[in-house]
Amino acid sequence: MCMSHDQLSGNAKLPAPCIVDTGTIINKQDMQRLLSDLNRVCYRYTQDEKLLSEDEGYVVEVFADPQRSTLVANHTLYLNVYSFDYLELHQSPEQQAYFDLVQDNRQLRLIPLSNPLQDQRARSLNAAALEAVVAEVLSASWDVRIDDDENFSM
Repeated sequence: MCMSHDQLSGNAKLPAPCIVDTGTIINKQDMQRLLSDLNRVCYRYTQDEKLLSEDEGYVVEVFADPQRSTLVANHTLYLNVYSFDYLELHQSPEQQAYFDLVQDNRQLRLIPLSNPLQDQRARSLNAAALEAVVAEVLSASWDVRIDDDENFSM
């Protein structure tokens, strides 16, 4: 019977974590994927548990770059997952998700003010409306060309 290196060393491959509604995320790619769905948020920035800043803003960009900063200014947030050690995913008593980005004694809490389900429906409606407008414009353009062709063939 053959044994693989993993079996011999006792390092059987573990399944990837499954986190549902609450948990700690340390993988930068997972943090980025989770935060990229955010739009409008209420944010609270604390250091040593002292509130330094609190406001509403819009998440403009979520990225992973060890050379760039997380920026929060003028109601916009540019979040670099490399600015934080980990992300804690929580749920309020009202079943609302919120995210704590933690680095040493600093914490940036993000409380979503928009709902991804409603945002997706709105995007779908906007896409359908845009498609209808484009179809109408193209149809009108073809009608004009046909009318022009008929006028020249007389």
